Amino acid sequence: MAASPKIAVFVSFSVEGGVERMVGSLVRGFAAEGLAVDLLLIKTRGPHLAPFPPAVRVMPLNARTTLLAVPALVRYLRRERPAALLAAKDRAGRAALLARRLAGVSTPVALRLGTTLSAAMAGKGPLARWLRYWPIRRLYPLADAIVAVSEGVAADTIAISGIDPARVHVVRNPVITPELLAQAGRAPEHPWLAEGGRMPVIMAAGRLTRQKGFPVLLEAFARLRAERPCRLVILGEGRRRRELEAQAARLGVSGDTALPGFVGDLPAWLARASLFVLSSAWEGSPNVLTEALALGVPVVATDCPSGPREILAGGRYGPLVPVGDAAALARAMARVLDDPPPPATLREAAAPYNRAASVRGYLRVLGLLPAGVE
Repeated sequence: MAASPKIAVFVSFSVEGGVERMVGSLVRGFAAEGLAVDLLLIKTRGPHLAPFPPAVRVMPLNARTTLLAVPALVRYLRRERPAALLAAKDRAGRAALLARRLAGVSTPVALRLGTTLSAAMAGKGPLARWLRYWPIRRLYPLADAIVAVSEGVAADTIAISGIDPARVHVVRNPVITPELLAQAGRAPEHPWLAEGGRMPVIMAAGRLTRQKGFPVLLEAFARLRAERPCRLVILGEGRRRRELEAQAARLGVSGDTALPGFVGDLPAWLARASLFVLSSAWEGSPNVLTEALALGVPVVATDCPSGPREILAGGRYGPLVPVGDAAALARAMARVLDDPPPPATLREAAAPYNRAASVRGYLRVLGLLPAGVE
């Protein structure tokens, strides 16, 4: 019997973010399909590293940065000759393309992109944008394929890079997994979630950075809290923690606002929320929004580029509000709390984001899908 093809996945596991969770899920999905996986790591810390099945070989590249990992990646490609190399995120993708050229091998390289870069760069000056876009325009055309997590990310990538649209493929994130559903059944240790629903708990999650729009969420929550009893939980960690805590104090909602930091059992928290709110300024395909829907939790989201509109089918599964509009966000939150959609309807929205379908999508792009498998 021929040996199973080996896939190399190149990524930096360094923070408690959505990319790390999704790459970990994808790697486990590859292993479940009988494939051998080499997980090539620039950094090796983070809660999503373990445990992996025996078919996954974790290989630290012992480099401090993505660029410094190129020599080790060159040596790996020459030695191992994997059937395909998947690089997660922009910098890893550019390093992988450079390493393949230096290694002189023909290993197919695909890049997984998960954000709407033009939106992230909108506040930058012309020079900063040029410095960010120039290497993309030079290197992305060398990729065998680009995997975008949403139609919006695909369109944005094509516009920035000039790559042939036929080489850009949309594959939904592997969000719905047995692990997600198992974690949702656990009880998180927080008194607000153990009080039998006496007061609605609104939840948000993400790194405490500018992208996530939490100051707008706090303002919207303060408006809502002035009208009805409710509480707000923001899960995640980041450099803007002190700013958010100070804002909550200024708004007079500190007593009803909690910032527990990063939690390893996010689905358990989400499953007990009365409402999940995504307040981001930009996204690719926000996994936590999809997770909330998969757990039957009502949602409200900003209509940011580009994932929420696709996930919510233009507002069918939850209101979409303008980015930065706290008043509109507060109104939408109140409306959904008063009249939440049925959980079965919300789960319907998340159905395309299951791991098995995502794995098949990646294998199809990489040219590794077995004959006869759709």
